[in-house]
Amino acid sequence: MADGAGSAEDPRDTPDAPDAPETEAQRRRRRAQFLRELHEAKALRDRVQPRRVKAARMRQAMRMRTFRW
Repeated sequence: MADGAGSAEDPRDTPDAPDAPETEAQRRRRRAQFLRELHEAKALRDRVQPRRVKAARMRQAMRMRTFRW
């Protein structure tokens, strides 16, 4: 890949100057990436610790049953 197409760093993600303000599109892209990674980490934890997940689901169900509007 001599043209750099496989480089790990996307040039669109880096601002021109280190202290340049982040654009709204960059912020949304960075937030979306963070949320994807967070969801992936939670899914991995759920697969690795099924007993803890089941207990958490039961606690959440109990909270929903006892919630008053």
